Amino acid sequence: MSEKRMLIIDSELLNKLDENRGDLSRSEFIDLLISNQLEEHEEPITANQYVSREEYQEFAQGMKDLLRRFLDFFISYGLELGQQPKDGTFSELVQKLQSLAATGGKPKAAK
Repeated sequence: MSEKRMLIIDSELLNKLDENRGDLSRSEFIDLLISNQLEEHEEPITANQYVSREEYQEFAQGMKDLLRRFLDFFISYGLELGQQPKDGTFSELVQKLQSLAATGGKPKAAK
């Protein structure tokens, strides 16, 4: 059995521990918290954990392409049904599609 020591902590911190530990003993809960915290920081931070500017621009362009295809599908679907909308929603969708087509293509160069 391991040697036992006494740890003096604030009563507020002890209350937080007791509220969140569930069925674990205080000692088991503190051990779990410390183990998880140490495991989290074992891996060094690398550049691969962040998104580069190029990756973000590629993602944004992909989302624009997806939105363009989405709008194109619904406009085509509406035309196939033969029902022309009475209000300006159809013209708004066409304008959005045209504006996306104008911004499409190559991503803008990074400044």
